[in-house]
Amino acid sequence: MGFVDTLMAARYSAEDLAAVALGSGIWLPVVISLGGLLMAVTPMVANHAGSDQLRRTRLIFHQAVLIALIAGVSAWLILRNMAPVLDLMQVSGSLKEKTLGYLDALSWGVPGMILYQAARSYSEGLGKTQPLMKIGLLALLCNIPLNYLLIYGKLGFPELGGVGCGWATTIVMWIMALSAGCYLHYSRHFRRLKLITLPWPRTKYFFSILKIGVPIGVTLLIEVSMFTMIALLIARLGENVIASHQITLSFTGMVFMVPLSIAMALTIRIGQCIGRRDLVAAQTTAITGYAIVCCCSVIACSLIALLSVQIATLYSNEDEIIQLASSLLLIAAIFQIPDAIQVASAGILRGHKDTGVPLLIVFTSYWLIGLPLGYMLGLTDLLVPALGAKGFWLGMIAGLSVGATLLLLRYQNIKRRCDIPAHS
Repeated sequence: MGFVDTLMAARYSAEDLAAVALGSGIWLPVVISLGGLLMAVTPMVANHAGSDQLRRTRLIFHQAVLIALIAGVSAWLILRNMAPVLDLMQVSGSLKEKTLGYLDALSWGVPGMILYQAARSYSEGLGKTQPLMKIGLLALLCNIPLNYLLIYGKLGFPELGGVGCGWATTIVMWIMALSAGCYLHYSRHFRRLKLITLPWPRTKYFFSILKIGVPIGVTLLIEVSMFTMIALLIARLGENVIASHQITLSFTGMVFMVPLSIAMALTIRIGQCIGRRDLVAAQTTAITGYAIVCCCSVIACSLIALLSVQIATLYSNEDEIIQLASSLLLIAAIFQIPDAIQVASAGILRGHKDTGVPLLIVFTSYWLIGLPLGYMLGLTDLLVPALGAKGFWLGMIAGLSVGATLLLLRYQNIKRRCDIPAHS
């Protein structure tokens, strides 16, 4: 969906693509970090499922819904008050107006997206992932025509440009939330649990979710906000640079869904293995997961490097944007390998309910190494003549490589601890 949004906004105008890029750089950290609170539901539900305590998962789901409602309203308020942030980053004129319009439109869909995350995390914890894939495909099929109608003003709809992207996304977010609710209510797998009822606060489960979920949410905020900060820092370099950066981010973000999906599967399966105390199966799952993501990342790296110009051409027909975007894609190709290893490690550690130390690792690698180095390479002449957006991508590679190494070492430490009861 993000790929489609970027592609269709880019075809409308460079300024509208820049507005969607800046807006995405603001709303994604907010929504992903708040939604990250609910990712704790997956290993908790998987643990209970592994130990045959299915009824307790209903209580976890209801508390997840309460957290989602609070988070959704909070996100709505935040996104509707972003003008001071754009002023701070010296974004003005029609670009500022379009960015704020995009954020206002999208803010109405955010509560639905976070409610969907609660339903998704619960269903994934029980290993039911295919229905969510179908909901995702439905959302994509709705997103394309809605974008077409609202961006370009077809069939009597107003021509809204990038702002139309925001309204299309809002409609799609609520389609996903309602579809997930219907699935949990009517599916034979969940019908007897009576999940779709009025949720009552249960302090024990509410704070159990937050204990695991807050470090996950903050970790995701650290990760995504680095990309936001980069987008805002390069805003001064002009619309073409912003557009090229967004094209690179959009395509590599779509490719990143493959290792991310494997990481989610690792969280589910390892959580279930830990629930039934099968530590050997948990370790075998982790090794297999690492092998899969490494193979996928090498293939992705090769294809992006070979087809960088063709990928850039999909988004734009402007020579300057194509040239810059293709050069960024060449750097981003290398980015795929450490990114895949770090996301797989994070998924494995979440399956072990280990979220605190990974938070510190991500903060160190992204904000103390990646972003400062990227800033020095991109906007100063301290190390080399300023490289612009390329410098930031090189800094991200360095930070991710450190993060991937440290998360891998963290898993080895967790595995050694698990080996003690396994051999006793």
